Amino acid sequence: MNRDVIIACDFPNAEETLAFLDKFKDESRKPFLKIGMELYYGAGNEIVKEIKRRGHKIFLDLKLHDIPNTVKKAMRILSALDVDMTNVHASGTVEMMRAALEGLTRPDGSRPMLIAVTQLTSTSEEAMQKQLLINASINDSIAQYARNAKEAGLDGVVCSPLEAGLVKEACGKDFLAVTPGIRFADAAADDQKRITTPARAREIGSDFIVVGRPITAAADPVAAYRRCLEDFCG
Repeated sequence: MNRDVIIACDFPNAEETLAFLDKFKDESRKPFLKIGMELYYGAGNEIVKEIKRRGHKIFLDLKLHDIPNTVKKAMRILSALDVDMTNVHASGTVEMMRAALEGLTRPDGSRPMLIAVTQLTSTSEEAMQKQLLINASINDSIAQYARNAKEAGLDGVVCSPLEAGLVKEACGKDFLAVTPGIRFADAAADDQKRITTPARAREIGSDFIVVGRPITAAADPVAAYRRCLEDFCG
């Protein structure tokens, strides 16, 4: 699979999102976009449909985490939106991830890519151990969550770019590593803990990088997007 840059459209409403996307109307390569909880809860299914109508691929980032039957039924509804990728929390167990995959798969056998969140890029090892009482190292935790996701039949995981290599070691080169926590070398880290640059993410093994503020808050978002593409995809 070819590498790609996914822009995180973390806007509160459809108006701001579409105004941002208008900046890319002359781009020959329509950006792959992430719709997260803020935008989805604010604008609902209609923003998903409008962005698809404009020709963009969509990663619907809702991080489902509930009992298996509830997740299965929710995924069945999301599958009808014709998104290209969606996700669950790997901590929901193998059984829950299998249920999600079953719900997401359409009668004809087609489905979006399904990935699982390992540990959020805002989570430090200290917080994981002291607050969540997970005594394993963060790397061991992420590798095991990735193995669980593969066992459940998922396509890959979300992890920080720093862990993309260990995910590949644990699950094979074809198992996807989708990595937020991307910053240019000359940018602020914001609230992210485990970060790296687009070029370094490529070297470590990321298949997709998810980039928000370095593009959406840039003085020239199109130029920032092109810089990401060049650094990550070559």
